[in-house]
This record gives sequence, structure tokens and C-alpha cells, in this order.
Amino acid sequence: MSDMMPSDPAPPPEVRFLKLLTTTLAGVMIVGLVTIIGLLVTRLPRAPVLPRLPEQIVLPDGVKAETVTFGRGFTVVVSDTGRVLVYRPDGALVQDVALE
Repeated sequence: MSDMMPSDPAPPPEVRFLKLLTTTLAGVMIVGLVTIIGLLVTRLPRAPVLPRLPEQIVLPDGVKAETVTFGRGFTVVVSDTGRVLVYRPDGALVQDVALE
């Protein structure tokens, strides 16, 4: 009689369904993780495009630059003395504004 009894009975249908769902979820998560890592690897190494600095910018004597900002057709330098210096792309000083 013991020869007729299976040693490992089949799991109920609900358990097989949960096992299938768990396996599918694990597969989708692995594919998603690989996709995210692939996007990070392909997109992050690109160096940012920096604006072109003029060849010559001459600051007035005794002035140190604290901030440099680039715009279309001009470069703005904010100095440690509270002055805003606006330069053209060729490096010529266009405007000098004192901040209050």
C-alpha cells in the first residue's frame, strides 16, 4: 500500500499561483533594476558642456572674483568688493555696477 502513495503530494492550486506571481515579480524587478543601472551607466559619464570663457578677462586692481555667471553674449563677474562687472565675449569690460 505504501507503494501507491506519492511521496511528495502536489501543492494546492493557490500555492502554485502564488509561486508563479512571486517568480514573475522577481523577474520584473530584476529587469527594472538592470534597466535603471544601464540608464545610469550610459547617461551619467557624459561631461557637462561648459560655457566658453573669454581668452582675456582683466579684473581691476585689487578685485577678486567671487562669482562668475555666463549669459548669451556676456560674462558677469561679481567681485568681493560688491561690484558687478559685465564683459563681452572678447573680454572687454562693458559695464561696472556697484552694489549697495
